Amino acid sequence: MPAPLHQGEHGLQQDPEVWWHALQQALQTLSHQIDLSHCSRLAVDGTSATLLLTDARGKPLTPAWMYNDARSRDAAQLITAHTPADHAAHGPTSSLAKCLTLQHQVPTARHALHQCDWILGRLANRFDLSDENNALKLGYDPLQRQWPDWLSDLALDRSLLPHVQPAGAEIGLIDPRIAAELGLPDSITLVSGTTDSTAAVLASGASRNGDAVTSLGSTLVMKILSDQPIFDARCGLYSQRLGNFWLVGGASSSGGRVLLQHFTLQQLDEMTQTLQPDQPTGLDYYPLPATGERFPYADPDMQSRVTPRPGQDVVFFQALLEGMAAIEAQAYRAMEKAGTPAPSRVISIGGGAANHAWCAIRARQLDVPVEPARHMQAAYGTALLAAGQIP
Repeated sequence: MPAPLHQGEHGLQQDPEVWWHALQQALQTLSHQIDLSHCSRLAVDGTSATLLLTDARGKPLTPAWMYNDARSRDAAQLITAHTPADHAAHGPTSSLAKCLTLQHQVPTARHALHQCDWILGRLANRFDLSDENNALKLGYDPLQRQWPDWLSDLALDRSLLPHVQPAGAEIGLIDPRIAAELGLPDSITLVSGTTDSTAAVLASGASRNGDAVTSLGSTLVMKILSDQPIFDARCGLYSQRLGNFWLVGGASSSGGRVLLQHFTLQQLDEMTQTLQPDQPTGLDYYPLPATGERFPYADPDMQSRVTPRPGQDVVFFQALLEGMAAIEAQAYRAMEKAGTPAPSRVISIGGGAANHAWCAIRARQLDVPVEPARHMQAAYGTALLAAGQIP
C-alpha cells in the first residue's frame, strides 16, 4: 500500500490515484516476468471499509478515508440508534459511518465506493458495482442479499449505493481503452473482488469447516470457515460469504504496529533469535497502538496495557508477543462461544508468520496445531477468486 498522504489525530486518508499508479507499476513489473497476453480473467482485492465518494464518471470528490479512520463518531452513534445490533456496519471505522459523514460534505456525489470497487470500476469503466464482502460494512445484508430498509432511517442517500455481486461473479469485459493503457488484452473478463483479508484466507489453503486463519500483520485478523454465519457487534464479530462457507471473524487493533512503536525492524530481527517461547514472561499485556479496540472487544475507548516494562528489551518484546497471542486465543474463544466451530487448526499468514518463536507461543495459547499458509500473498487468493477456485 502506498504511503498515506495525510494522517490527522483521528483520521487517515489517501489520494486514490496512488492506487492506480501502484496498479500500473505492478502490471509493468509483471509484464517482464510473464506474457500478459495470456491473462483471461482479473479480480481485485482491497482494504475493507476504505471509502471515497465520486462523481458519475468515477472521479474522486473526496480523499479515500482509510479502513482505520475513526473520525465518524457522530455517524456511528446514529448507526447504533437505528441499526440492528448484530450488523457489521457499527462503529466509527465502518464504511457506512464514513459514507454518512461524507455525503453531507459532498452533496453532488453519485457513487460511494470502496478501494476495490473504485479500482475495478476504472478497469470496467463503470462505477456502480461492489461485492458482498466489501459492501458488508456499508450496511449490506448478506443473509437476504440486499440493501436493508433500515438504511432509510439513517437519511442515507441510497442512490450512492452500488449494485452488489457475490465475490467471484463475472461482471463483464475490461474497457478496451484501459486494456490498451495497461498492456492487457481487451478480452479479459473482470470478476467481482473481495477484501484483502478474505483474499489472504483464500491464498492460505483453508478449505474445511473449522479451518482458522490468523493474519499476523500490522493488525491481527482472525477468521474461521463456518457452515453458518455469526454476527455479534458487541465484540466486533461479523461474517462474509465465501463460496459454500461463511468466513466468520474480526480484526483486532493490536499487531505489528505496536512492535514498531517500541523497536526498529533491525532490533526485532536481532531479538527474535533470542526469544524463549517455552519460558513465559508472566506479564499480562494487552498491546494496542492507540486508544480503541475492535475485536474481540468492541471498545473505542480501550487503553493499551504494556506495563510494567521489564529491564531487558527481549523480555519486553516477548511479553508483547505473548499479549498478542492471548488476544488471538480470546478471539477464537469468542467465536466459538458465539456459535462457530472450534478451530481444528490455525493457519498463519502475514509477516509475523515467519517468526517461529511467536508461532510456538501462539500454539501454546491456542492449544491447536499452528501451520504455515500454503501461500502468503492476498494477490494469490485474488487470482484463485478470478479463476473460480474457492471452497
